[in-house]
Amino acid sequence: MTINQLSIFIENRSGTLVKVLELLKQAQIQIVASTIADTADYGIYRLICSEPSRAYDELKKAGVAVALSEVFALTLDDQPGRAADAVKTISDAGLSLTYMYTFLLHGKGILIFRTDDTEGAREVILQNKLQYIAEKDLTKWE
Repeated sequence: MTINQLSIFIENRSGTLVKVLELLKQAQIQIVASTIADTADYGIYRLICSEPSRAYDELKKAGVAVALSEVFALTLDDQPGRAADAVKTISDAGLSLTYMYTFLLHGKGILIFRTDDTEGAREVILQNKLQYIAEKDLTKWE
């Protein structure tokens, strides 16, 4: 139901993102999905990868400001409107999303989100029989 996500704080200047990507490349860690939210001075690079704990250790060791956190990962049929349906279910339960992003994996939509009410989100997912993906299934390329 939840997977680990890295949040990497990077300055908005040339080369800082390349440093992070090169560190992950050297460690042979596969990026599955990523997004950047920026402000004037820094960005938050959120990513889902093949080995989040090892990626966290490698980045920390290199002096990169990184946090490891759990986010929810729902699987959706690859059809228009499925993300809207899932977000409506969560919203109708009175939960708000802190952030979300989506991507396609193995013919399924994956909706990543974070909320301030982790237990409430778990209940909504289980009560509404929303499908979710396990971390181990993110890197199966068959």
